[in-house]
Amino acid sequence: MVVVVGGGTFVTLRAIENANRPPADPFTAAELGAIAGGSFYVPDPENDALKNAAVQAYKAEQLKKGRSGGKDDLDWVVPKQAPGGDGFPAQNFPPGSNPSPGSNKATAKALLASHGWGGDQWGCLEALWQKESGWNERAMNRYSGAYGIPQALPGSKMASAGGDWQTNAATQIEWGLGYIKGRYGTPCGAWGHSQSVGWY
Repeated sequence: MVVVVGGGTFVTLRAIENANRPPADPFTAAELGAIAGGSFYVPDPENDALKNAAVQAYKAEQLKKGRSGGKDDLDWVVPKQAPGGDGFPAQNFPPGSNPSPGSNKATAKALLASHGWGGDQWGCLEALWQKESGWNERAMNRYSGAYGIPQALPGSKMASAGGDWQTNAATQIEWGLGYIKGRYGTPCGAWGHSQSVGWY
């Protein structure tokens, strides 16, 4: 299937590629060492390259829209079904489930202290996840396939925080805070990186 509309070909092919990813290979010795050392959120060059490519595709599309007078659009969409991948089946959203950004923010704010951060980190976290997903647990990046409030890539990484990662905002937030702490130290560290390169 090929869509020939602006960046549609890239978007469609990337979405198909991410949806059809085979189950993850067993952990390598280096990954097992990282887990044993308590650092599961070490940089992943392959995912970092994919995030960077998504940012570049988005910028190219926005530049093209700017030249043609098109209106700006967000770089994420809300799917009708939570995506599968890495051995997880796609999951239908519960009937009547409507994401609640305000409730999701309250959950995250309450969890900051459990990760050792004070209120001074809230502004950075709020801005980061507003940019990433609009605080919507169903948000999916059109370019990379990243999913959820923290935009995990692939979304199934969040299964380490709970089997309900596809639909539960609290599970996504818990995973996202762990990712930020393990990779950037603080939400402000993650926000600074995002401001610098367009992703975190």
